[in-house]
Amino acid sequence: MKIEVKQDNVERALRKLKKKMFDGGTIQELSDRRHFIKPSERKRLRRKEVIRQNQRQIKKEKLKYSQNMR
Repeated sequence: MKIEVKQDNVERALRKLKKKMFDGGTIQELSDRRHFIKPSERKRLRRKEVIRQNQRQIKKEKLKYSQNMR
């Protein structure tokens, strides 16, 4: 992974690095390797995440629909 520092702006480069690591799954993989999670717990967490994503999608659709009704 390579990040260029432009105009001596190290803070911005660090933010870009963190974002790339998070988006690439590196942070999650480090966390997974640090702590063992039982497969049943993993399934439960995945189900919880899917429910949360679905609720967020429904909320966006409702907002979009209510804005179109105006």
